[in-house]
Amino acid sequence: MIAAGADLKIYVATRPIEFRCGHEGLVQEMLRLDPFSGAAFVFRSKRADRIKSLAWDRTGLVLVHKRLEGCKFVWPTIADGVMRISPAVFAALFEGLDWRLVRPEEARRPQAAG
Repeated sequence: MIAAGADLKIYVATRPIEFRCGHEGLVQEMLRLDPFSGAAFVFRSKRADRIKSLAWDRTGLVLVHKRLEGCKFVWPTIADGVMRISPAVFAALFEGLDWRLVRPEEARRPQAAG
């Protein structure tokens, strides 16, 4: 399983892919990124009801594939390129929620210590 820590880099391909493609080549050719960097890479199907996430965990390439039943994932506008999202946004996307509604709380600086 992909452990989504606060420092995990997550990249989303904004163009749908053919899910029969090879995993390493998918990251290298479509995103022009290193599949063995420790980041997670997220891809969508053409119908937007499937998600594929790849990550290198230092022992092998981890693949997580999910298909929603009766609904679709909310995806960014289709375009060439890649966008980076936070682990919290990825968690919402993976659950099938509208990730665009995920907003981080504004951290306030304490006025005094103690």
